[in-house]
Amino acid sequence: MRHAPPPPALSLLPACGTVETVNPFFFFVFGIVIGSFLNVCISRIPEGVSIVSPGSRCPRCLKPIKPYDNIPVFGWLLLRGKCRNCSLPISPMYPFVEFASGLIFVLTFYEYGITLLTLKWILFSCLIIVLVVTDFRVRLLPDLVNFPGLAMGIVLAFRVPIPDPTAGMFFFLLGFRKFPFQTDLSFNVLNSILGALVGSMLLWGTAALYKLVRKRAGMGFGDVKMMAMVGAFLGPRGAFLTILLGTLLGSVIGLLWIGSLYLFGWKRDVAERAAKRGLGNVASIRWVIAAEYQLPLGTFLGIGALAVAYALPWLLSLVNQ
Repeated sequence: MRHAPPPPALSLLPACGTVETVNPFFFFVFGIVIGSFLNVCISRIPEGVSIVSPGSRCPRCLKPIKPYDNIPVFGWLLLRGKCRNCSLPISPMYPFVEFASGLIFVLTFYEYGITLLTLKWILFSCLIIVLVVTDFRVRLLPDLVNFPGLAMGIVLAFRVPIPDPTAGMFFFLLGFRKFPFQTDLSFNVLNSILGALVGSMLLWGTAALYKLVRKRAGMGFGDVKMMAMVGAFLGPRGAFLTILLGTLLGSVIGLLWIGSLYLFGWKRDVAERAAKRGLGNVASIRWVIAAEYQLPLGTFLGIGALAVAYALPWLLSLVNQ
């Protein structure tokens, strides 16, 4: 699953076999440590709390967590998922985010070695992890993550290629054939900007159409800003595929989830009270209530973005073999 080596200009190490000497284990350790920091961002940014201070503490009893209890993944396992002070459960979200971060770091290392591409996709993955989990937990996609991520995507385009033909087609349609400003750098930066525009405008247009047809909002504006950030990293084609995959995944899981809520009697007591007031039969009311449940679109868009970032290059490499 290893790709062709990146261009020499992107390499952060000399071509002397140094990459092969880097133990993936250390990349995994670095990943779970960063994952611990991502947990801080996930927990505190939606609350408007500083991610710097105070130090790590139990979210329930607010007692500071001892350094030996704060070891990523293993600390949670050693404590058996409970706070040492108050014995209340600690969410499994914490080890999950840390372990997932470690796996993504190792995958990125195996895909791209020690290069600027690795830095780009690690930064992107960290942003996506925060957004995916935050949206799942509290239905929020913070500007404090989206806007800096948008800036990072555009800045990285000055050094890291975005393999997307859209910029070239854009110049061609404008009637330009060969001008001094048509360089690899201009194509990369334009692809990043076009990706931000395509991602945000496509999603905004879809939301506007949904509201026009259904007479209610189908998504928040945070999803639009998230797709601007995603497009800045992935380019127009990647942004389009992210929306396609994310909405498809969300639709399938949404239908299954709504069906499960209905089958297992979710909000049955509410439906029965409504039926007694003559608002309809219990079954139809239960279906209406279940259908109103809104899944976090940003979570599915984030999963789609990771699939595009990691799976798409691998699939393209198989096609080109």
